[in-house]
Amino acid sequence: MKALNLKVTGSVQGVFFRAKTQAKAKELGLTGWVRNCEDGSVEIHAQGDEEAFKQLEEWCQHGPEAAKVEDVKKEEAKVEDCSGFEVRC
Repeated sequence: MKALNLKVTGSVQGVFFRAKTQAKAKELGLTGWVRNCEDGSVEIHAQGDEEAFKQLEEWCQHGPEAAKVEDVKKEEAKVEDCSGFEVRC
């Protein structure tokens, strides 16, 4: 299993980005978490297979309807002990 961190910037808080990310990740069979950051971005830690990562990253380029995504940065991450996909505060 591989892990990936995504940092999504733009108008991405207060637009249900975390809840919609959780739903998309579960649909793709990914585990991990999503949380808002103090700088106004959203951070995602996802674990699973390469094809699911690609689909999640593509979805993050636009996010939910009310979001205005400016950028998505990606980096490899260490695998964590995650059994599902949770929204963190």
